[in-house]
This record gives sequence, structure tokens and C-alpha cells, in this order.
Amino acid sequence: MKINYYEETDSLYIDLSSKNSVKSEEIAEGIVLDYDSEGNLVGIDIDNASQKIDLKELVLSKIPFEIQKISA
Repeated sequence: MKINYYEETDSLYIDLSSKNSVKSEEIAEGIVLDYDSEGNLVGIDIDNASQKIDLKELVLSKIPFEIQKISA
């Protein structure tokens, strides 16, 4: 899973899979779900993210993960 924030457009994209999106569905204003060819959720796009979620905090609980730091 990858989480990318794009300051220039104030959008947040949560990439849940490496599969390509073939269908998108807006479920609320500025919130779009992306699906692969098998109907699996592969991504979540949030427009005006700073107005909808707290971007200053990310809490992971009991998730087995490896930390990778990517410099901007």
C-alpha cells in the first residue's frame, strides 16, 4: 500500500494494489474509488484532502509492515 499526497492539487491517493484501475466510482463529493478488471478495490482518491482528513497524523495499529522512507 502506498499513500501519496499532492500538495499542488490538495489530493491524497491511497494505492492499495499494483493492479491497474479500469473503473472509477465517486461515492461522495471528491472521493473516488478505483477498481481493477475483477472488481477489486485498488485505490482511493480524495480531493481537497486537507479539508476532509487530518493529514498531520498517521496511526498504524497492529499492521505487520516494513518502514520505507522515500525522500521528496
